[in-house]
Formats: sequence, structure tokens, C-alpha cells
Amino acid sequence: MFDRDAEWKGLVSFAADARPGATLGVVSGRRRQGKSYLLQALTAAMGGIYFPALELTEAVSLRLFADELIRFSGSPVPPFRDWLDAIPYLFRLTGDRSVPVVIDEFPFLVKASSALPSIIQRELGPGGSGSASRARLLLCGSAMSVMGGLLSGRAPLRGRAGLELIVHPFGYRDAARFWEISDPRLAVLVHSVVGGTPAYRRELVREDTPADLADFDAWVIRTVLNPQTPLFREARYLLAEETEIRDPSLYHSVLAAVAEGNNTSGGIASYIGRKSNEVAHPLHVLEDWRLLIKEPDLFRSGRARYRIAEPLITFYQAIMSREWARLELGGGPTVWPGARARFLSQVTGPHFEAICRDYAIAADPGVFGGLPGEVGSGVVPDPANRTQIEVDVVVLAPAEPGRPRKILSLGEAKWDRVMDLRHAERLRRARDLLAVKGFDTRDTVLSCYSGAGFSRELQATQSHDIRLVGLDQLYAD
Repeated sequence: MFDRDAEWKGLVSFAADARPGATLGVVSGRRRQGKSYLLQALTAAMGGIYFPALELTEAVSLRLFADELIRFSGSPVPPFRDWLDAIPYLFRLTGDRSVPVVIDEFPFLVKASSALPSIIQRELGPGGSGSASRARLLLCGSAMSVMGGLLSGRAPLRGRAGLELIVHPFGYRDAARFWEISDPRLAVLVHSVVGGTPAYRRELVREDTPADLADFDAWVIRTVLNPQTPLFREARYLLAEETEIRDPSLYHSVLAAVAEGNNTSGGIASYIGRKSNEVAHPLHVLEDWRLLIKEPDLFRSGRARYRIAEPLITFYQAIMSREWARLELGGGPTVWPGARARFLSQVTGPHFEAICRDYAIAADPGVFGGLPGEVGSGVVPDPANRTQIEVDVVVLAPAEPGRPRKILSLGEAKWDRVMDLRHAERLRRARDLLAVKGFDTRDTVLSCYSGAGFSRELQATQSHDIRLVGLDQLYAD
């Protein structure tokens, strides 16, 4: 097991709880993050039940569930007419021992038996069969539209869960260690393609890791652009897995718009030829599925930008979709040389900015002179020059009632450009404008993040209010 200590600790603590009464936990996350691996290991270690649901009718699922209970107990199990029979029997079977019971791919069962969440709610409630049981029921799934709704709003299971665990992809540093990449520049490039999903290395490319920076282009061609690898079609499958899609072309178009740099709702609507109100629903749905992230402008209330959460989708939309026919015929070696510049500008550049924000939110208080409270980006209007200053990395201190919001740092990120004094001066101008707007900028640090280095003049002017962050600093433990 790699870097899932916190998730494992939470699962063990939930499953080992000795208090009487059955309890409920919900485990979710996009596919291939290792959820099933964790839960199988949990039930094996603690003598529990692991039931992997399949996309079958209710009757067939009930028979398979009964078979799993037979394997657990070693005793015959009566045939179940429906889940009204099966769930109470499960709680009685586990008895007074704390037993983890995992139902994996729970959305498959809900699709065939929509009343199942209500049945579980009833049995967990007062007078239900769960009151005499210590079953630790864990519902797991990858369909975020279903899993996200289990505990929300007026859903039957709202307020019943004692654990809600989302298994996220590895962060950029952990991903580099997982891929066994020590060169930070290579680590950023690989992360721009595959992100932090562990199965992409272990299963989809069969441990094929770029040997060094010189091997990166060849690695792209033989893995993600190779129609013989599962990774080739993975980005298309990520969207197809969500069961509630009625118009796949609309959702793909929204993602394509964002990948092309159209990151506002108006820009997205214009790109795909729809009105703004017509893209509101797909944007909301893609947020719920955690395929899009809505990032507010920290300096302009009511303004926000959208970012694709999964790097592989960005890579697909920006690089692969327009050349799909050629790539399916094995044209990766001819497509990639012409697409590489677009990859660096539309994929790696924005991704590097996101990595810099991840670095900032996890920074120790000593880095920016205080504990980061909120990290994002923002646009500062500059009326005198009739322009706007885009700040890629904004670090705000925690809000204090009655006091101006303190800006710990303003940062600009450039992946493939040596940064110089002009970048620092632009940040200094933004700081002065924000001070006029009422922000506390007395101790604001001006941060330059670069994947290509810094000019001698900029290095020579480093002081208490200018911080240079290169790749080595981003990947330092």
C-alpha cells in the first residue's frame, strides 16, 4: 500500500468501533484510485464481508449477495425475495462482533433497486435490525452522481453516516514518488498527462515509466497515444461511466472548451455555441462528478473560473480529440511532434499553475509569514493602464472579523519562461492596487514560480518581500 495511511487509519477506526449498533460509512472517488484495494485489504485483515456488486438485475444480485454471506458464515442462507429480506439478515448474521461489511460499486445495486438506500436507512434507524448488530456497513462507488447524492439534501441516508471518505488521486509530490521520478521537470510533465491516479501506472501502462527527460516524448507515444494501451481510451470512459448523461456531446464540448482555455461560463457557452443558461446545468453536473473544479476569483466577488480536475481529460481534449482518427490508426509518432507545443502551452502551463497553488496551500507558516487560509487566483483591474493583472497564485491569511483581509503572497507562475524583473514589477503593481482597495498588503510576499529559472537580475533583488520558487523547491519534502 502506497501513501494511503490516512485513509487506512480512518477505515480501521470505523470498522473497529466496538459501540453497539450497526453504523454506516460511505467511500467514494473516481475510478482507479485504489478504493477497492483498500476495502478488500480491510475485510481480509478484520475478517469481514466484501461484496463486489455487478450491473445485474435485483434477483441475480441478491443470489450473489447470498453466496457471499454463505462464504462468510459457512452456513446456508435462505433465499432472499428482495433487499427487505437481505439487509435485516445481514445485520443479524454479523451479531455482536464489529465486522466490516463492504458493498462495492453500490450504484449498480441502486440502479436496479432504487429503494435500497431507504431500506438501509430504515434498518439503521430506531427499531431496525441494525440496533442489535455491530456491522460496519461501507458503501463504495465510483459514480459520483450517485455517491454524492447518498448523504445530501433529503436523501434517505442523510445524517446516518459515521464515515464519509473520499479517496483522492495522489498529490503531485506523492505521484512523483509513486512513479519513481526524481527529476522534478520530468515529474511535472508526467503529472500533466496522468495526474495522480495510481492505476494508470500499475495497470494501464504496465509499469512503463519514462527513463529520463529525454525519454518523455517516446513515453507519450508508446503509452497515452498508443491505441493498444488501455490508457488511450481512458479519458473517454471517465465521462461514459456516469449513468445520468443524456447528451454526451454537450458534456464533452464543455470539457473541450475548458481545455482550450475558455474557463468562464460565458466563454464556455460562446465556444460551444450555446447560451449561458444552457451550460449552467452541465457545469453543475461536472462539478458534482468532480471532473470540473470551480475556482472563485479571490479579488472579484461573483466571478469564477473552471478547471478540469483530471489531467488526462485535459490532455485528451487538447491533444487527442482533434486527431482521434489518426491516433486510432497508430498515428501517435506523426501526431505528437506537431502537438507538443500545444501540450506545453495548453496543458502543462495551466497545470503548472495548479501545482504552484497546491504548493502554496500546504506551505508552512514560515514560507509566506503566516498560515495560508485560502489559496486561489484573481484578476486585479488596473484602470490607469487600462488593463488587468492576472495573479496566478493568491495566498490569503484566514479571515478575521472586522479587519482587512491580509494577503500573504501574490504569485506569478511561468512553466517555460525565465522570469525577470518585469514579473516582479507586475506583482508589485498588483499589490499597490489591492492596498488601495482595502486589502492588508503590508507584509505581502511577491512570489515568482518558474519551471525554467530566473534571470540574474531577479535573483540579485531577492529580499524579504520577493520569493523565487523553482522546481526544486516545489518538490522538496
